[in-house]
Amino acid sequence: MAALWRNTALWLPILVAVVIQLYKLMAFWGQTRRLDLRVLTQAGGMPSSHSGMVTSLVTAIGYEYGLDSGSFAVAVALAIIVMYDARGVRQESGKQARVINQILQTFFSGHPLTEAELKELIGHTTLQVLIGGLVGIGLTLAYLQWFG
Repeated sequence: MAALWRNTALWLPILVAVVIQLYKLMAFWGQTRRLDLRVLTQAGGMPSSHSGMVTSLVTAIGYEYGLDSGSFAVAVALAIIVMYDARGVRQESGKQARVINQILQTFFSGHPLTEAELKELIGHTTLQVLIGGLVGIGLTLAYLQWFG
């Protein structure tokens, strides 16, 4: 069990994602003066916790095993896939949800809808992905510099 806690490449990216989600919770509270704990589990928003998590993983593995390791290569490939998906695929799904919601509102105006609206904020902008990635790298390097 002690080895698990020493595995910074495992828990540090998780911690980075949690810190980013806590930031989003506090930002939501600051904007709305409402504390909505559901924000902690929602996708989308600034910055991308997905990007923060995978760039933290890349940074931790690169630091621990070297930039020429197979582990680093796998982590980079994973990060590219996750960040591309966060920016591209999921954002397009959000755009489609927005259009479908508008169609439903127009079609059913004056009539109650029985189905819940589709979630529109499921993807990220390029800036949200970039900032999330930089936060992941920055927090990981700071931790490794101070404690690694």
